[in-house]
Amino acid sequence: MSNRLEGKKAIVTGGSRGIGAAIARRLAADGADVVITFAGNQDAANQTVAAITAAGRKGYAVQADGADPEAQKAAFDSAAEKLGGIDIVVHNAGFGIFVPVEQDTPDNLRRQLALNVEGVHSGTIAALPHMPDGGRIIVIGSVNGHTAPFPGASTYGATKAAVQGLARGWAQDLAKRNILVNVVQPGPIDTDLNPTDGDFSKILTPMIPLGRYGTADEVAALTAFLASDEASFITGAMIDIDGGFSI
Repeated sequence: MSNRLEGKKAIVTGGSRGIGAAIARRLAADGADVVITFAGNQDAANQTVAAITAAGRKGYAVQADGADPEAQKAAFDSAAEKLGGIDIVVHNAGFGIFVPVEQDTPDNLRRQLALNVEGVHSGTIAALPHMPDGGRIIVIGSVNGHTAPFPGASTYGATKAAVQGLARGWAQDLAKRNILVNVVQPGPIDTDLNPTDGDFSKILTPMIPLGRYGTADEVAALTAFLASDEASFITGAMIDIDGGFSI
């Protein structure tokens, strides 16, 4: 890996496993010190921190409920204290409930909004006082924010469309500080929750022009690029990484 993020300080929410862990590892490999937040899996969080430190960087894990604005503020304040500031914010924490509208409930929507949208909103507000000009805010969204490739994804898709709106607005608001805001939108990615050999993959894989699931490391590579100086003229962008799934 390169040292293009040498000296940068990053926080990755939901960084204990899957895409979040891959992002944390990649940022560290590129030179950043990294704090991850996690909801409850201490062992997985410890493994991610061990990978960060093995790359020669500072790594810390902070337990936080991303759906709780006060917990988010405390986590971001803690990250800034541990690292001496925050240059890169990666909003990765999120989850989905997939049911057809006839079976959906207001509580399903509220729970997803709380983490997928309000958590991103409160985390950004908490991070900004600790961020220098020229920082990066990267939201891990989903192609479900602009496409509905299968039934049952309406409320999840609504939350991912909402963070597109936040990111576009923040890109305008923060341009004067040269803080760049972008959304990485994965399609089907091989994780423990949606493995490439799982039952759901039998439905999705034929819908992907490249004929395979993506990997968490591929999402991490795009995220690290957006965090770097090489992406200095990209803001307010929604970038799909989906093997052509949504074309």
